Amino acid sequence: MSMKWFTEHPATVGETYFGHLFKASAFGLRMLIAGIACILHGLFPFLCVTTGSDAMKALHDEMSARRDVALKAHKAASLPIR
Repeated sequence: MSMKWFTEHPATVGETYFGHLFKASAFGLRMLIAGIACILHGLFPFLCVTTGSDAMKALHDEMSARRDVALKAHKAASLPIR
């Protein structure tokens, strides 16, 4: 297995393999917590009324901002975006 498989995508967003691993894992954990909040809300409609949607909006905004920074950096360096 080539190391390129592990480093190519993280490099396109300006991260090392381990930096990308940490950030992607943090996003995933936040999504899991939001999912549990949604399940709790389904069972008990008075709990976590906006927790899931608030988390998804925050994650979307953060991911979009990170993508925009990466796009600007790659345009400046003329690197392909994936």
